[in-house]
Amino acid sequence: MSAGLQVIVCRGGDIAEWLSEVAQLRIDVFRDYPYLYDGDVDYEANYLQTYTRASDALLVLALDGERVVGASTGLPLAEAETDFQAPFLERGMDMDDVFYFGESILLPEYRGQGLGHRFFDEREAHARALGTFKWTAFAAVDRSEDDPRRPAGYRANDPFWTRRGYVRHPDMQMQLAWKQIGDERETEQALTFWLRPLEKVH
Repeated sequence: MSAGLQVIVCRGGDIAEWLSEVAQLRIDVFRDYPYLYDGDVDYEANYLQTYTRASDALLVLALDGERVVGASTGLPLAEAETDFQAPFLERGMDMDDVFYFGESILLPEYRGQGLGHRFFDEREAHARALGTFKWTAFAAVDRSEDDPRRPAGYRANDPFWTRRGYVRHPDMQMQLAWKQIGDERETEQALTFWLRPLEKVH
């Protein structure tokens, strides 16, 4: 990691002061493939408030000076929106067993410096320290390999997630609606969940 970068961790109500920066970063990063998100500031403000209301929520920030260049979030699944809970309930899993990872976003020029691993390390350590969770999980948008919008040289994150012990569960999906670049209205997009057992430290 470059000497000018620092990583800070915020919890619960301390997350609030960073919401505007994280909202803008989400809009900037998710504009690119595979999300192609035509960002909405009002939606972002409402979505991110969920983390400020959860006392065990976590925000990991990568800063270059005072500029937020990366962010990663997590919170107990029981405190997430119902769309995120539904696939687990349908599978008969206990909400209290799962710590859910939200976004893990980083500006392109800061990638390849280990920050992606740091984001996962911090969130997994936080979930483990809380002492009640058996799983960590996140959801990723589904895109086919022959999607015509896929940029040349694009590399999916699947190998990175797999190396960290996460397993994709095709039977656990949800639909979220957002406006994609070039579209006139919101359309529903499929996201699939990835899970990993959260081992305990003895």
